Amino acid sequence: MISTFTSGLTTETTLDIKEFEVLFRTYYAELCGFANQYLQDIDDAEEIVQSFFVKFWEGRAKMTAEKRNKSYLYKSVKNACLNQIKHIKIRETYKTVNEREMKDGNNTVLAEVEGNELDDKIRTSIENLPEGRRKIFIMSRYEGLKYKEIAEELKISIKTVENQMGAAIKYLRTELSEYLISILIFLQLL
Repeated sequence: MISTFTSGLTTETTLDIKEFEVLFRTYYAELCGFANQYLQDIDDAEEIVQSFFVKFWEGRAKMTAEKRNKSYLYKSVKNACLNQIKHIKIRETYKTVNEREMKDGNNTVLAEVEGNELDDKIRTSIENLPEGRRKIFIMSRYEGLKYKEIAEELKISIKTVENQMGAAIKYLRTELSEYLISILIFLQLL
């Protein structure tokens, strides 16, 4: 591990290799345990401490004596851990938001496809109704006429309108039953 830190070593450094080795050997395990208390992951904790020692070694030329004490080492590792935790939280928040958007987007696409299929099936089913029944159904559901108004316009009894509407709805319910199940399943997924 120490060999990683010795690259670029010159004789003019403020912190010499022996002093660095003493700091590293003395505090590495302690700092890993300390970092693990924050991160709850020993691999991440070791990575934080190793990165800290790399930066510590790289900044050795500007290293003052007060930055070589135990409290400085712990404070630096603590700050690195807190930054790591903040980064993890940001990443998790982004992931959650992204997953929600993906789910909402997929649901929107699914709803659109289901809606288009259902619209086509409804149109086809209505077109397959007998002509008189189809006309009564369209007048009631699409034109918004009451049964009495339909009866007067077509010069038939209200009872005939009721019977024809009942038959049309029963037929459509049977024709569209596979879509009703899909719609119910889809709504439960939301």
